[in-house]
Amino acid sequence: MTNETEIPIKEKDSGPISNWLSKEGLEHTFLEEDHLGIEIIKVEPNNLLSIVEALKTNGFNYLQCQGGYDEGPGLNIVCFYNLIELKEIKDDSSSREVRLKIFLDRNGDLTVPSLYSLFRGADWQERETFDMYGVNFKGHPHPKRLLMPEDWKGWPLRKDYVQPDFYEMQDAY
Repeated sequence: MTNETEIPIKEKDSGPISNWLSKEGLEHTFLEEDHLGIEIIKVEPNNLLSIVEALKTNGFNYLQCQGGYDEGPGLNIVCFYNLIELKEIKDDSSSREVRLKIFLDRNGDLTVPSLYSLFRGADWQERETFDMYGVNFKGHPHPKRLLMPEDWKGWPLRKDYVQPDFYEMQDAY
């Protein structure tokens, strides 16, 4: 498990993508680089769309993955986004990648903007994050459960989830 403490943004302490976002006036916090050297950037929910729009304009044209995880009982629910630059790789050049994270207080507002308008692939990924963790994606065109029955109570992948003794299907046929 990595230590995701906030690091004040300084030119030498952040990566090139974080530096570019700072120059564009986009508010964020550089967290660290992961074990592959990919920047991890903390974003507030109200800044997500403007940051992702700017990154998409700058070449990050593919939402590789969107998901969530629970830091533990009483801790944050985290939404993450892995964006990459898809391009034809020639010689020794490589594609750029960035990881965005939104830390949500599990007892607070679990709403973030949907990226569906920018990346259609966010559709089922956001629905799965809603279904398993209870994160609401504002602006999503189909905000309903994907994996669990519509009348299921709770969020099964939260670490404080208590599994019911049984589930009674009503009006199944």
